[in-house]
Amino acid sequence: MTSVTHEVLVELFKNRPTLAAELLHDALGHPVPAFTEARIEASDLTEIVPANRRADVIVVLLVGEQQQPAMAIVVEVQLSVDSDKPYSWPVYVTQTRARHRCPTRLLVVTIDPAMVRWCSRPIDTGHPDWTLKPLVLGPEGVPVVTDAEQARAAPEVVVLSAMAHGQGEAAEAIGAAFLTAAAGLDAERRTVYWDLVLSSLNEAARRTLEAMMKSSYQFQSEFARSYVAKGKIEAKAHDVLAVLDARGLEVPVEVRERVLASTDVDELDRWIRRAAVVSDARELLATTGS
Repeated sequence: MTSVTHEVLVELFKNRPTLAAELLHDALGHPVPAFTEARIEASDLTEIVPANRRADVIVVLLVGEQQQPAMAIVVEVQLSVDSDKPYSWPVYVTQTRARHRCPTRLLVVTIDPAMVRWCSRPIDTGHPDWTLKPLVLGPEGVPVVTDAEQARAAPEVVVLSAMAHGQGEAAEAIGAAFLTAAAGLDAERRTVYWDLVLSSLNEAARRTLEAMMKSSYQFQSEFARSYVAKGKIEAKAHDVLAVLDARGLEVPVEVRERVLASTDVDELDRWIRRAAVVSDARELLATTGS
């Protein structure tokens, strides 16, 4: 889940180019220049850095009719300790500054409270008076978004809010706010964000959100219908395995994976009936075509 979480967090900043500036200003109280556009720039820094290194996201704030760079923000998502980052982060900052010829900030984002201290450590570059102090946004700095209008205006922020505060008392309200925002998203973002929000919420909030999703007329879209259908399919797959387990039959890994991967309701119904009579779990797959 770590790599998936990392990638989705990165996508939040790519999908909402103003997000980095908003968090710097609103959450961390760090001044940013007035700008007319925030643009995602290429994060490949191979001119100086080896080819396998690249910043997660680089945002450039532009001003005026000529769209001149006023500030660049290097966004790094950090979910675990990486001893290489104190060496690569200064390079990201200096290379981005040289490329865009403007002041450059390093914004490190983490949803792990234990990582905040590590990410915040000043980096002594070895040059006199040159110490890089990362600007770190941890869970405590992420706003708790429970207002529907705020969620609609900034869906990426409410997703980040769910990741940071989804285990707390505001979890249900955050989930409800996300549902409001989800209605205005394209299908791809809606699906990715939904999965991440749902996995971030505590069990009670997750059940409430699922119930709201199924019962609210506003969300009976193709996405909602497909989500409900997916839930029914997953339940049937687990029913197949539950019958085999209850009968004391050993279920080989390949059988378990095949059952859980099935999206055919008729096939799963057939397997449920067969699971009650087979003497070996492998016989389940042998009857697929019958």
